[in-house]
Amino acid sequence: MLFGQSVFQSVLTRLKQEHGEDESEEAGTGFRIKGLGMGFVAPTDDGPVVTATGTEAYFAFLPDVAEIEIESMRAEDEPQDLPPPIIPAHLLRLTTEEIAAELAITAADTEATLGEKRRHFAKANHPDGVAPEFRENANTRMKTANFLIDTAIKGLFWR
Repeated sequence: MLFGQSVFQSVLTRLKQEHGEDESEEAGTGFRIKGLGMGFVAPTDDGPVVTATGTEAYFAFLPDVAEIEIESMRAEDEPQDLPPPIIPAHLLRLTTEEIAAELAITAADTEATLGEKRRHFAKANHPDGVAPEFRENANTRMKTANFLIDTAIKGLFWR
């Protein structure tokens, strides 16, 4: 880059040098650069058009990395085939009896202890905290646990 020039002007100077143009040409010549954000256009004329998008536009500003293959970088960004996740054992326990046994609700529980059990259960079973494949099971467990805890809280007021 040249000192005393804006970044954009230094890029235009470098592009002219790469295309073998002399900088002493008449004013008003330039390059149109398409695909950079909202579409910035250098001084208008019918000069060469350089089109760059995404990664290409980024590397257009870096003269020392011309040998980097953009395709190899794109290949690294593609998701790898990963083995499917294994469902945790607790997400397979879906019956009311199994969930009630996990919660261990007793007659001695207060509203505060039931609230603590709800938070502890939600921490391990909330649908947002499990893999998408297992969210239905987690949702079923949370609905059942909330029903059991809400019923126990209502029972406190009817005693």
